[in-house]
Amino acid sequence: QVQLVESGGGLVQAGESLRLSCAASGSIRSNYAMGWYRQAPGKQREFVAGFTSGGMTSYSDSVKGRFTLTRTNAKNRMDLQMNSLKPEDTAVYYCAVLINGDLRIPIGSWGQGTQVTVFS
Repeated sequence: QVQLVESGGGLVQAGESLRLSCAASGSIRSNYAMGWYRQAPGKQREFVAGFTSGGMTSYSDSVKGRFTLTRTNAKNRMDLQMNSLKPEDTAVYYCAVLINGDLRIPIGSWGQGTQVTVFS
């Protein structure tokens, strides 16, 4: 069983930055992927950024060049540095560990989410 706790959300003005952190505990196998997802009100959850099961980074087109993913302590902590934030980045952000190793079809353990609100 994997437990995930997100932190770092908040309220910022457009153009500013936030850093989200995800702390993972439990049994995380080497073939698991790990990623960030978000869900805005009235919209479906969408992929933001993540590490593939092979350790490569992947970003959605909407955040590429603005968001940067890092990982420390093996797979126990994953941070998302979010720069040049836009109002359309407003959402609840979730960290996930994916037992199927597929960032695009996420199946696994999820954190409780952290709210990010960007105002113009």
